[in-house]
This record gives sequence, C-alpha cells and structure tokens, in this order.
Amino acid sequence: MAAPAITKGDLARLTTAYPEVFAKTIWHRLRPWLIALGILAYAGLSFWHFNLASLFEGGNWERAGIELLQWVSYETRPTIDIKGETLQISYNHYDPLGYAPNPAWITQTGGTRTDVAWWGDAYRMSLTATGAEIVNGADHLQFRNGPKGWVLDGPVPPSVKLQDGGARIYFGVVGNVELDKASVTIRKRFPGWANFFFDPDSPYWDKSWPEIAARMVSGTRLDPAQSNLALALDNFWNNANWQHGDVWTKLLQTIVMAFVGTLFGAIVAFPLSFLAAANITRVMPLNQLTKRFFDFLRCVGLLVWALFFTRGFGPGPLSGISAIFVSEAGLLGKTYTEALENIDNKQREGISSVGASAAQVQRYGVLPQVLPLFTSQALYQWESNTRSATVIGAMGAGGIGLKLLEAMRTNSNWANVCYMVVLILIVVYVFDGISNALRKRLIAGT
Repeated sequence: MAAPAITKGDLARLTTAYPEVFAKTIWHRLRPWLIALGILAYAGLSFWHFNLASLFEGGNWERAGIELLQWVSYETRPTIDIKGETLQISYNHYDPLGYAPNPAWITQTGGTRTDVAWWGDAYRMSLTATGAEIVNGADHLQFRNGPKGWVLDGPVPPSVKLQDGGARIYFGVVGNVELDKASVTIRKRFPGWANFFFDPDSPYWDKSWPEIAARMVSGTRLDPAQSNLALALDNFWNNANWQHGDVWTKLLQTIVMAFVGTLFGAIVAFPLSFLAAANITRVMPLNQLTKRFFDFLRCVGLLVWALFFTRGFGPGPLSGISAIFVSEAGLLGKTYTEALENIDNKQREGISSVGASAAQVQRYGVLPQVLPLFTSQALYQWESNTRSATVIGAMGAGGIGLKLLEAMRTNSNWANVCYMVVLILIVVYVFDGISNALRKRLIAGT
C-alpha cells in the first residue's frame, strides 16, 4: 500500500513543530547568489586577463569568412592584360577550368572590349583599355584609366577599396575584381569542389556522367595498356589536384597507428596491472613502483611523446604508433589496476577454497570479472586514439594529420582540408559506432 502524500497543511504543521530542521541558514540562502557572483567574477577576470575585447575587435573576421567559404567552393582567376588598346585574357596554368578555358561568362568583342558577368546583370563589368563600367548590386560604378591609374567617378561605396592608382571591388561571396594600370585580375567563385573526380589531364575530365559511364563499358580503349574502367579508376586515384591515393593511404596509416598503438598498450598494461593491484600482488613496493610507472607514462602526454619519438625515429607512422603505445600503456594500466582493486573477492576465495593454484585463482576468479571491462576500455581508447592519431600526425608522426597540416600551410587548399576533415569525421563516426556496439555486447554478456 502506497504511503499517503504530504499536503501543504501537513508540511506547515511539521515546519512549526520542528523549526530547527526546516529553517534555512544564512549560508543556504546566500549560496546560490555567491556561486553566481563567483562565476561572474571569474568570467570578468578571464575577459580582462586574456584581453578578449581587443582580440575580438582585432580579429580578421572577413578573412575567416572567406577561408570558410573556400572549404566548399573554388575560385578561378583570369587576368586581362592591357596592351595599348588591346585586351588579352590569360589563365593560371593550374586553373580549375583547365588549360585552355573559354567560359561563357567572359566575352570579348574585337579584342578591345571584355564583358564579365559574376552573377547575371547584378554583378558584372564592361572593360576597355580606358574605362570600366562595373555594376555591383545597387552600385553603378564608372572608372577611367588615365596616366595616374584608375579614377572612380563619384563617391566611393563601402565595397570599393582604392589603392595606388588602382582599385578592388568586392562582390561578396561571388568574387571580386582588382584594377591595375597594366592589368585587371578577376576572381569568380563557384560552389563545390572543382575536378574532384578527374583532373584536366584525364580524358574523362569535363565529361558528363552518362558519357563517362558509356566510355567505361564500351568504345575503343583510350589507353591501349588498360581498359577504360581501369583507366578511370587510375585517373581518380592519381588525381593531381585532390591526391585521393595519397590521402587514403595516409588515412589508413592513421587507422593503423591508432589500432596497433592501442593494442600494444593494452598488451603491456594487462600483466603490469596485476603487479600494481594491491589485492592481487601483496608486495607494496612493487605495487607503488608499478603505479608510479603508469603515472609517468600518463603525465608526459600524448603530444609530448609524439614529439619525442619523432625526434628519435623521424617523421612517420612508427613515431605515432610508439607515442600511442606508451601513452595507452600508462592510461590503460591505471584503469585496469583500479578495476582489479575493486573486484569481488568472494569468487577468488571460493575457487581458492577448493585447492586451486594461484594461477587458477586469477584465471577463474579474477579474469571473468574484469576481462569484459578491460576489453571495453581498450575499445573506447581505440576509438579515441583514432582522433588523437590525426593530431599527433600533424606533429610529425605521419598519417593524415601530416597531410592535413601540409594542406593548411599553403593557405589556399582549404577545399582539400575540408575533404580530409570529412574523411576523418566519417572514420571516427564509424569506429565510434563499432566500439559502442562491441562494448554494449560485452557489458550485456557480463
């Protein structure tokens, strides 16, 4: 039978009868306010100590926005050289449009006039050697090219930056144009990743998917040494712009680094944890020495170990495996020891009472209790080290982390950075799911 609920009248009578129990002290009344005041004081101190106001004020947010935009878009940069009355268009050798582009959004009339459309009629330019008419949204700009450079007729809108006889006009996310006395540089941005499947050197480049599929399964061989399907796979794998083969190889190195390093760490931590557990090995100096050894391995830190082994073995997966192995030996040794020291001793006593040897006591009285937990912890660390291997790879330990750092250092391959980040996220997501599923099975079986 359920107990009757306490009414407000009952609570009032209890409060009157036992005031010393229900009365709140001044500490209980002020505690929430003191906690809130402490949080505000700490936040204010941090804001002042780290000078966050100037950091936010001096941050180059426009540059950050452009770099984020570069993750999911690409840019082409044709240059129009002004030679007398003639305008000549040239492209960078590695332009994403290919080696001899002829885009529809650039048109030339008689070699003396060039029309460029960034985004329909709202963002466009008509250029001659002596003048430029630029429509930038609501702004209609007229530039004259004289002896001292480009001169803007009328007021200067915020989207225009005048500089040393030239000017730069920003069109937002679709690009910009830079006017110089001898040339005009155009930047137009497109969504997506250019040449992701095939680079301009591939015979499949700039072909529609139906045409690519038809060439793969029929028609004469494009390369006498291999089939069209094999050629397409080879062109994709060895894409010069995206380097899929190298990226996937480095990603596999990262996965191997995480797995092998965690496995070796668990193998070493397993026997040492029995020496560190005071209820298993009843030799206090040996317990303390082993525990302090685990502390040393853990306190140095994974990044420091990665730097140490990189200096010793040089850049490469061996350095990453060694760093993860040493770090995991300390971390798993610590957790394994705690698991052993918290086992139920009744099972050990029961097996020991029937005359079992010390090894049999550990095999049948201890291992069944801790082995699922040991495996679960090792699986969790394997999933965690898949992420950590990327970070230490950037420190020189090899894998996709080093590849990611190389792409970031160029400050121009942000689409490649996004590609590798997406691959890392997918791998971590898959491994996290596998690890969680295996841990649930182990826990359910205990």
